[in-house]
Amino acid sequence: MSSLSVKALEPKAQRVMVTEDSVVVDLTDGRSVSAPLAWYPRLLHGKPEERDNWRLMGSGEGIHWPDLDEDLSIESLVLGRPSGESGQSFKRWLETRKSRGKRVRSATRERSLQRAAPQEARRR
Repeated sequence: MSSLSVKALEPKAQRVMVTEDSVVVDLTDGRSVSAPLAWYPRLLHGKPEERDNWRLMGSGEGIHWPDLDEDLSIESLVLGRPSGESGQSFKRWLETRKSRGKRVRSATRERSLQRAAPQEARRR
């Protein structure tokens, strides 16, 4: 009696799409795998442009979102594993994100005022 030996290929990502409620990954083996964004809080709290800014890690073993400091391995996605980030870590990330947003808005407003000041002086 003979047995058939099949070598499983490790799935690799080739395309990523993030919708309002899920992350969808097309794999090189022809499958598409999706998971709810609720499994990945940083993606869930990201802006659409941040979610769209992703890159493949290695030769497709994972996905990295630089704006959100989020990494997702294809193995975890295929096995149905949600983010392993602790609630405490996520809370710190969210607080840092909020304070960074305030600094960016403040700096943008300051630059706007600086540009307006010379124009106001010229009018006088």
